Amino acid sequence: MQYRSFGKHDIKVSALGFGAMRMPTIETDQGQEIDEAESIKMIRHAIDSGVNYIDTAYPYHNGMSELLVGKALKNGYREKTYLATKCPVWEIHKPEDFDRILDEQLEKLDTPYIDFYLLHALNMDHWNNKVLKYDLLTKMENAKKSGKIKYIGFSFHDNAKSFITMIDGYDHWDFCQIQLNYIDVDNQATIKGMEYAASKGLGIVIMEPLLGGKLASPPMNVASILKDSKTPVEWALNFLWDRPEVSLLLSGMSDMTQTTDNITYADRSSIGMLSEEDLSMLAEAKQIYDTMALVSCTKCAYCMPCPFGLDIPTTFEAYNRTATVGMEKAGAFYSSIETKADACKKCKKCESVCPQKIKISEVMGTITDVFLQGA
Repeated sequence: MQYRSFGKHDIKVSALGFGAMRMPTIETDQGQEIDEAESIKMIRHAIDSGVNYIDTAYPYHNGMSELLVGKALKNGYREKTYLATKCPVWEIHKPEDFDRILDEQLEKLDTPYIDFYLLHALNMDHWNNKVLKYDLLTKMENAKKSGKIKYIGFSFHDNAKSFITMIDGYDHWDFCQIQLNYIDVDNQATIKGMEYAASKGLGIVIMEPLLGGKLASPPMNVASILKDSKTPVEWALNFLWDRPEVSLLLSGMSDMTQTTDNITYADRSSIGMLSEEDLSMLAEAKQIYDTMALVSCTKCAYCMPCPFGLDIPTTFEAYNRTATVGMEKAGAFYSSIETKADACKKCKKCESVCPQKIKISEVMGTITDVFLQGA
């Protein structure tokens, strides 16, 4: 495993971090639940292979991810690992909520402290109406002084201007977590925003390196641009590992094959590993992708469950397929979805939590029209 510097801090983190957001699941009488045995096996295999950063969050897997990670880190694995989880700022309605939720997370994780604690999914609304309103930065500092957390950070979903406002709005950030990949270089925090955060000494954690899995199996026109000396996954991950600012990237691994493959890719990663030709190739792949992507959904599922029964990420996948595999195949996939786009009642509950700022209610109307016309 390759290890990298973490901003201004005197620690080394593995190039690959294990994200516990997309664990394997099994069907039970209660619905989809984490496959506990396989998930623990995957996390421990990653740690045994040198991964030393495990990332979870309060809402992942309907609140069960932290419990699963706590179990996986028993039997000596906690001592080998930096543990990261996140404060769900949208659940903060008074200052005391911060302490109550943090204590609940410590109990679920069965640990006396959390190494990396993040204010989760910050945007300007959360920054102004949660973080500043309830003085959560002081709360974070007090938690650090008491030994409950070690490093203060935030994860981010908004635009570059908002990102700089947050970076400059607090002098004691230890790290940040941003969405970045070779498609999103000018979206959200952006490459320039990442460079600015790194210049301030922050550790940089990357999420969505595969754009919700889209870059693992990119459209044929994009895949044809990528040299076959590496898989599309490795090209996407290498784009990030190439950058000196990147401390680590997170992958939400869903099976053991993904885990072992990503460990292999991380083992042979290094700063400056890509040639100018490689970077030009990825830039060209981005140009092609940008002309084909209809909806920028990453399947994070923050929008779920829909009160009207829509499977929003899958419906978007069907729509995106019209641009990649054609109307006939996309229509067949759409037909397999039980609740169609016209079931949307435009309540916009989903839009209030979508990290990608997709106008979901509007897109559902478009999807309805597209598939009616194609029928």
